Amino acid sequence: MKTITRLFTLAAIALLMSCEGPMGPPGEDGFDGDSLIGTVFEIEGDFTAGNNYRLHYTFPSKIKVYDSDVVLVYLLWEQQPDKNGKMLDVWRLLPQTIVLNGGVLQYNYDFTKADVKIFLEGTIDFRTLRPSEVLDQVFRIVILPASFANSQSVDILDMNALMNSLGANPYNLEKIEFQGNNL
Repeated sequence: MKTITRLFTLAAIALLMSCEGPMGPPGEDGFDGDSLIGTVFEIEGDFTAGNNYRLHYTFPSKIKVYDSDVVLVYLLWEQQPDKNGKMLDVWRLLPQTIVLNGGVLQYNYDFTKADVKIFLEGTIDFRTLRPSEVLDQVFRIVILPASFANSQSVDILDMNALMNSLGANPYNLEKIEFQGNNL
């Protein structure tokens, strides 16, 4: 009896394997490696009257940004020592608004799948800002698939948690310094 059952099972498998039907509809194009987990890099630049207090960065061809992706920009806000005296970076998700004596300053950004622009807005005269508010500003740009960014388990406000979720090493990020206005 076992032999008959085995033969019948074998015949059924062979029959199913030999079946052929019409080709189904094509599937969606696949993603290349990094686009499924996100891309993280840093840029540094100066906000000046010469660049209209804007940094414009065009994504290189090696970075793929899809229409459904989310681009997040974080500002290196300050550094604080940990319990061992090691300096830790404090990152804040843009936009960030600061109320100053001369008015309101906001660091903000927008993006397309081709570029990201980081700019100053506000009621304050930008020429009165301190060098620490406009020079040598460091930004961390994170490109995420929408499904990852919208995940309930990811806190995009917490840069450290986001970096851990992506498995990104903050000490091994590509750092890009702006030259001219191609930021």
